[in-house]
Amino acid sequence: MSRVFNFSAGPAALPTSVLEQARTEMLDYQGTGMSVMEMSHRSQAFVDIAERAQADLIDLLAIPDDYQVLFLQGGATTQFAMIPLNLLAGKRSADYLNTGSWSTKAIKEAGKFCEVNVVASAAASNFDRIPDSADWQVNSDAAYLHVCSNETIGGVQFHEYPCSSSPLVADMSSDILSRPIDVSRFALIYAGAQKNIGPAGLTVVIVRKDLLGNAAPDTPSMLDYAIHAKADSMSNTPPTYAWYLAGLVFRWLQELGGLEAMAAINKRKATKLYTAIDQSNFYHSPVAVRDRSWMNIPFILPDAAHDGDFLSAAREAGLTNLQGHRSVGGMRASVYNAVPEDAVDALIEFMQTFEKERG
Repeated sequence: MSRVFNFSAGPAALPTSVLEQARTEMLDYQGTGMSVMEMSHRSQAFVDIAERAQADLIDLLAIPDDYQVLFLQGGATTQFAMIPLNLLAGKRSADYLNTGSWSTKAIKEAGKFCEVNVVASAAASNFDRIPDSADWQVNSDAAYLHVCSNETIGGVQFHEYPCSSSPLVADMSSDILSRPIDVSRFALIYAGAQKNIGPAGLTVVIVRKDLLGNAAPDTPSMLDYAIHAKADSMSNTPPTYAWYLAGLVFRWLQELGGLEAMAAINKRKATKLYTAIDQSNFYHSPVAVRDRSWMNIPFILPDAAHDGDFLSAAREAGLTNLQGHRSVGGMRASVYNAVPEDAVDALIEFMQTFEKERG
């Protein structure tokens, strides 16, 4: 069976070469006589896997020495609670920017632990843009400012990160490793793995070391960054196979040329698809041009009655997972790192054919 072009928002496509290597090593990892998913996380074989993956991630993102990299469980959603538990450090409030569904969820969860100051919200425009920073109402005594780098559902993305007098915290679940970033601008970065890192089950946290050890006294042990840091992310059994696959993805990115090379590919893919949408009289992008995501590209047809036919015909053409999120409808093409440029070209060709037939 041939593989389809997978535009899923997550869990998302993985590089074919990574899957092929994992298949080769499935039953016998480098002469150990066992699969990675069978070996102890305390074994030297897995410790080597973990250390190599961490070193490669540090290299890819040029993470400074004063940051700790953690490989955790619980998804980015668990971080919605871990962040206020660890970063409030005695303060009563935190700033949050609301740019979409994931920001909204982070705000709701943080509200269980502190006063949340929503510095600005794009809800009034149906989250089609990032609010102008000149209109943000920040709290000078906030423990931190939280932003979502890329909203997977709405398709808006920061192309320039904000300057903040408070420690800057970013949910980068859906655009980490898609382009170079200056890690030193952030107090903490977190990302669920299932977009650009690897399979679901792993969460990466990059936190400035001076912020460790400030968790609220009643913080559960497994929600305390300092405990995970002290144990090299092995306070309990980590998601070993997901960690291993993430390491293979990191190596694939290095072999590709690193994040500068990946950014050039991603920009080219997104530009092609947006151009096809903008030049069409049939498709429409609901997102403000300046804030359009490179990773998640929503578009709508002139009549929702066409949606089912579009999706059905796309699946027959080998183009899968193009339906928009259930909360917004329409279409969405998620073009993460592992989605090849050929997939975008095939999608554009299909869209043009469908428009000729139905437009």
